[in-house]
Formats: sequence, C-alpha cells, structure tokens
Amino acid sequence: MRMLTLLATLLLAACAQAPSSGPVSASPPPIASLADGVWLKGDLHIHSRHSKDSSNNPVSTIIALGESVGMDFLAITDHDNHVDGDVAHHTWADPEFRSDKLLLLYSAEWTTHRGHGTPLSATPYDHQALYDVRDQRDVKIGALKKALGIHLSANHPGGGDDGFGFSYDIVDSIEVWNSAVWSRNANSIMIWDDMLKSGRKLTGRGGSDSHHGFPSTPEQKTDLSWQAPANNVGTPTTWVFAAARTSEAVIAALTNGRVSVSANPYAPRVEFYADRDADGAMDMMMGDNAPSTGKPVAFRIQLSGATPPGAVYTVSVVKDGAPFGKLETSGATPVAEFTDTPARDGRTYYRVTVEGPPAAYPEVPESQQRSGNMIGLSNPIYFNFDPDF
Repeated sequence: MRMLTLLATLLLAACAQAPSSGPVSASPPPIASLADGVWLKGDLHIHSRHSKDSSNNPVSTIIALGESVGMDFLAITDHDNHVDGDVAHHTWADPEFRSDKLLLLYSAEWTTHRGHGTPLSATPYDHQALYDVRDQRDVKIGALKKALGIHLSANHPGGGDDGFGFSYDIVDSIEVWNSAVWSRNANSIMIWDDMLKSGRKLTGRGGSDSHHGFPSTPEQKTDLSWQAPANNVGTPTTWVFAAARTSEAVIAALTNGRVSVSANPYAPRVEFYADRDADGAMDMMMGDNAPSTGKPVAFRIQLSGATPPGAVYTVSVVKDGAPFGKLETSGATPVAEFTDTPARDGRTYYRVTVEGPPAAYPEVPESQQRSGNMIGLSNPIYFNFDPDF
C-alpha cells in the first residue's frame, strides 16, 4: 500500500477550482452505513437473440457467461421496437430467462425516435405502457415512470443518432461508460458533468451494449459478430454497494449512487470515501450527500481486487466538472488520499477516474484492446446538493 505524501496533497490543493455556484440545499437525509452492505457486480445493458441485431446470442449464453465470471446481476435489454413493446412475451417469457446464481432484472431497451433508455425493475412491470408513450411529452413520460415504480436510465447520451434526447429530469441514472470502447464515452461524460453542475444528483453507470448478431435487413450493414470476443458481458462492469443481495437492493443502490464502474469483472473496483468531520474515520462514500461545514475534508480512493505486481495506477480527480489533480498509487491494495475544502455556500462534487495496467479478461480476450488503460471510475461525493434531486 502506498499513501500519498503531503506534497501530493498540497499539489492537489493548488489545483483547486472556484466554488460551485448554486444555493445551499436543504438538509439531506442521514448517510447510510458504510459497513452494512455488500458489493455486487453486473451488466446493465446487453442484447440477446430477441433483438434482431443480436440474433445469434441466446439468453442462455449470456447468463452462462455472467455466472462463469462471478456476476451478481444482469439486465438483458432487448430492443422493444422489434416486438412493438411486448418484451413481456418475448425476452421475459423465454424459458432460458432464469438463473440460480444471478439476480435477473426486468428490463428492455426503450428504443425511440429521440434516443434510447433502460428501465429497470426488480419485478415485471408494464413495459408496453412505457413503449406506448415514447413519442409523448417528457412530463407525461416522467409521470408514467413514477407510476410504474421503475428506475429509468439514459443510454449512451453522447452517442449521436441514438443518444438520449429526453429531459434528464425524468431519469435516475446515465450510462457514462458504454461498451468496451472507452474512447466513445467522452461526450457522455461531458453531459454527465453538465447535469451534476446543474444540481442533479445523477448516478453514472456502465453497460456493455453488446450485440452479437448479423444484419437482418438491408439497412443493417454492419456484421456485429466481432463483439463476442471483444465486447460482451461485463465490458464494462457496474458495481453497486447494496444493502442486501436482492434485486430491489441493487436498484436502490443504483438510484442512490453508491456505484462505480470497472473495465471488466476482474479489474480492480474503485471505492471513493470521505472523512467530513476529521476524526480519522471515513463517513461518506460515493453517492452520498452532506452539508458542507466549510472545513477541510479528507478523501480516500482505494482499489479493491487483484492488482498485478508492480502496477502503478493514476487517479484523476474531477471537482465540479474540472480537472483537480492527478495522484499515483500502487501496492497490493492501492490507496490514494487528498484533502480539500468544499464550498460552504454552493454545491461541490468530486469524482475520480483510474488508469493503469489493463486487467486480463480471458473469457473476452480482445476487450483489453478496446478499453486501453482505463481501469475504472467512481460516482461523485456531493456537498450541499438538493436532496430532492
């Protein structure tokens, strides 16, 4: 383990940005325990044979791979427009849609003229109703989402023609890492930071968005079978710190933002903590929101899981959407620390990304070539954010 030196901490402080603008929020709810929970990992965006552009990827193949690499949950998100919204009698009704090892979330890819989204539920919900309002005003869609009791996530928002074109006020999370190809996510990260700067406490999550099929219409000219060895279950992997190993707890953690994303199931998990009362014990983690006292806060980034001997990782800290500083860490359990003072008046948030030696994923051997040195990212730690958003 290598801790940061005082010099590194001072260098970070020297890079500090101006305080975030915006009013001080009402008091947020108490922060949940940092000890009573379990880390669970999964993929929240993947296509099976029920999507026409993934016609050679059976549900059983997806689930078997997820089980073999130690996944805890999966959302199989087939395109709803291929079945006129009736995913309940297709993907969900498939006899292969079952597992004794995985939590299978109920989902589909909400495929509309204004972009794509992912609804997530622990139990079956009326997806047909959501499909039927896809061309309605956002306020009507938001009201239906609330009535259905689902988590709605924006898919690949920076992705061009199929990027999310609805109001982000109707979603609970945003796909900031789509597929093994890390370089395609810059615009999505920018949109995420824009939403965070506006005061939205919005969870960033990952999704492989893998399609393994062949073109089925003249308009589909791209053979997507290349993705099987390069972009598959868990490229990237989304981690949630859940209160229990249940589908309901997975979705609750995703909504609350106790979430990080890693390049694959074997890459180190990024954990991000803060000690806001200077007692030497971490009392906040990513996704948590607290009032700022105007006093310094100690932050800790740690990588959990297997790390290659001698590996050195670069941690990039982002504060209020701007680069704040870079830190290096290594060792069997790499840890990096810094100190900064969140604005007493106005919002402040911090998040991190981690780069370093790629983690091997033997089951999907070409995925490392796509993700490069990107290892993982955290969700933000928030100060003075409005608890209602």
